[in-house]
Amino acid sequence: MSNPFSTPNSLDPEAGFTQTPSVAQAANDLRAAAGEKAREFVQTTEVKATALKDRAVETAQQFRDTATERATQFKASATEKANAFKNTATDKAQHLKDSANEQWQDTRVKAKEMHITAEDYIRENPTKCVLSALGAGFIIGLIVRR
Repeated sequence: MSNPFSTPNSLDPEAGFTQTPSVAQAANDLRAAAGEKAREFVQTTEVKATALKDRAVETAQQFRDTATERATQFKASATEKANAFKNTATDKAQHLKDSANEQWQDTRVKAKEMHITAEDYIRENPTKCVLSALGAGFIIGLIVRR
């Protein structure tokens, strides 16, 4: 690259010129060199910005793909666990229902047996039962009055 300040009017002892360049000419040469450097800088910056943008887009796409994949895996895992919990809860609820039904049936049978036993006792001992009922009523009446 040649010197931006060299013009045919510049001092070049080998060229045989002895005339000095004008200040206006030197300023124009500086402006031209600065403009060229500025254009080179802008072009380089644009290339770097484009490369950076492309990398950012690629990275964002990879992140989006990874996030989508992980979300799908999480959803599948959550669905599987929810189904397992649902099945377990259903089994336990059915077991509790069956157990409660068995207890209810046992209680009904025992209540019927006690009812039959009480009726038999009352039929066998009517006087005792009437006096016991009167005594219990008297005690309850005293308690309620206080």
